[in-house]
Order: sequence, then C-alpha cells, then structure tokens
Amino acid sequence: MESDANARPAPWRATVLTLYPEMFPGPLGVSLSGDALARGAWAIEARNIRAHGIGRHRSVDDTPAGGGAGMVLRCDVLAAAIDAAAGPGDPRPRLLMSPRGRPLAQARVRALASGPGLVIVCGRFEGVDERVIAARGLEEVSVGDYVLSGGEIAAMVLVDACVRLLPGVMGKAASGVEESFEGDRLEYPHYTRPRAWEGRAIPDVLTGGNHAAIARWREAEALHLTRERRPDLLGMPDPPTMNVRSDTD
Repeated sequence: MESDANARPAPWRATVLTLYPEMFPGPLGVSLSGDALARGAWAIEARNIRAHGIGRHRSVDDTPAGGGAGMVLRCDVLAAAIDAAAGPGDPRPRLLMSPRGRPLAQARVRALASGPGLVIVCGRFEGVDERVIAARGLEEVSVGDYVLSGGEIAAMVLVDACVRLLPGVMGKAASGVEESFEGDRLEYPHYTRPRAWEGRAIPDVLTGGNHAAIARWREAEALHLTRERRPDLLGMPDPPTMNVRSDTD
C-alpha cells in the first residue's frame, strides 16, 4: 500500500451550491480549466440546493419579512445544503456570491487558489436570509458593481480566476506574474505579427532586440495605462465618469 508520505495531494476542490447544477462545469470544462479538470488538477461538484427543500414541492424560498417584491432563500434550507456539502472539519472558505460583497481582487484570488478549495453559495431571487450568512460564516464576494440573475456566472468567474493560478495549469509561470493587478499596474500592450497592419506598426523598441529597453518601455506603458484607466491602483483619485450605477440591487 502506498505510504501517506508518497500519496498524491488532494486536488483543489470547488463545491458549488446552486438551484441550477446543470450550469456546471459549463465554460470551466474547456480551455485551460477544462484541461486541468480532465487531468485531475482540480475538481468541481455542483450540488442542488433544492434537494434540501421543504415539502412535496421542495420549496426553497419564501416572501420577505416586512414585505416587498420577490422572494428570499430560506435560512433553514440553505443551512442544510451547506452542512451536507461541508461539515465542521472542512477547511475550505465558504463564499456567497453577492453584489453587496467585497470586490474580488487578484490578491484575494491568489490566497484562495493557494488553499484547499472553495465552497460557493449561488444566490437567487431577491437574496438570502441574513441569518444563514452569519450562522454559517459566509464571506460575501462581488465580481463587480452590477446585478446578475443569480450567483452562478459570478461563481464561474471566481473559480476560473483561481484555477488558472494552480500549479501546472498555465504553460509558463511568468504568465501569471506579468498581468494586470499583479502589483499596482495594469498590463502593458501586446503585439505580434504582422509587423505592420492597416497602417499601424509594432513599436520599434519591441523589434530592436534590446531587452533592457523593452523592459523600460513596458513599465512606462503599464504606468501610463494605469494612470489613465485605473488611477485608484496608484492611490490617485478616480477620473470623472459618466457611468450610472444601478440602484436595483
């Protein structure tokens, strides 16, 4: 029998609690994440919250206390689904995809990718009973200042961001280092063949073979783009914007 010392480490594992398990793995089953999934570098399980529903019709929601539009996921149903998926000894963080959560950042993605995996709750309807968030220690995470129909697509974004950082998933280790949000810069521009296209040429510095000059150019371009598009990364005030944020959250 193989000794524990030589045993293969458990793969990074994502458990997704959803009313629509058929949505998974979806796009996570192709390209880099799909190849890694087929190799066993990570695993995903989609569990149906409705399996813990109430009564003959497996009801999972009810009207909001205090009145209002829509329905709310019941705390008892969702708690039962979480407990069945991740017992007290499960070390994985428990996340709830929510537009009111803390914005997902690359540093948090790296931390999550370095752990054993995730338990992700995908909300639906108007939201989730607040009591289960506190009772089961759910960390609310947002993928942007907008509202989706449910948490499934947001969960896919989170899982994809983590999986690509797992060892051996990306072809070159440097691919994960020289990217936007790795540090306080956006990524520099990229070019490839043809050298000239529709009157636009590749910058001469990139074809001259001077690697020190190329590095300086890339750093300068990254800084310029960051100042122009994401000054907040540099501790600068945001530029004026005409975007209107929805208040229908």
